[in-house]
Amino acid sequence: MSLNKIRVLIADDHLLVRTGISSLLEDVPEIEIVGDAENANAAIQKCSELKPDVVLLDISMPDISGIETSKQIKQIYPSINVLILTMHENEEYIINSLKNGASGILHKNITKEELVTAIKTVARGKKYIGSSILQLVIDILLQKIDEENNLNLTDKVIITNREKQILQYIAGGLSNQEIAEKLSISPRTVDTHKTNLMQKLNLKTSVALTKYAMSADF
Repeated sequence: MSLNKIRVLIADDHLLVRTGISSLLEDVPEIEIVGDAENANAAIQKCSELKPDVVLLDISMPDISGIETSKQIKQIYPSINVLILTMHENEEYIINSLKNGASGILHKNITKEELVTAIKTVARGKKYIGSSILQLVIDILLQKIDEENNLNLTDKVIITNREKQILQYIAGGLSNQEIAEKLSISPRTVDTHKTNLMQKLNLKTSVALTKYAMSADF
């Protein structure tokens, strides 16, 4: 990284976006826009020519996905830091972006101030997750903690043979009526068993019970 300027390459298939980001950053003294690219292959080539410190990379490129492009850039140029720009806020994009070499991920609706902060952060070799995406990351972590707690809890829970049968039928996608017919009991009794299971396993919804049933090993 230059002592005075952070060299930035903008890669997006929309000219208006590239021009807009460039205009947004042109008066930031610590940042120098060294070029732009309209597709992934051009971005990879310009990394060789321009030696940027940071690549602002759209996740939806026309030739190669931004995630795969990030992976290739980091493999060829380990010192270059990639900031993924996206309009999508979902678990798959976030995890795959960070797993494949990106130093950060930002939603395209961020402010100029946050964009500058993100560029400076990744240029120092740190990770950055945009503020609008951070809550989703927290939700993912909390969900995983809840799942782990529920799995630990089941080690101490006694599940009866009848409840195991019901869980197996739930995992098979059977309705209360179908389970009742299989076990020669009433649908209401099936529902009571489900309620008891949810209480034992500390599960809040029928969907959570179905997920547990599908992952359980009896």
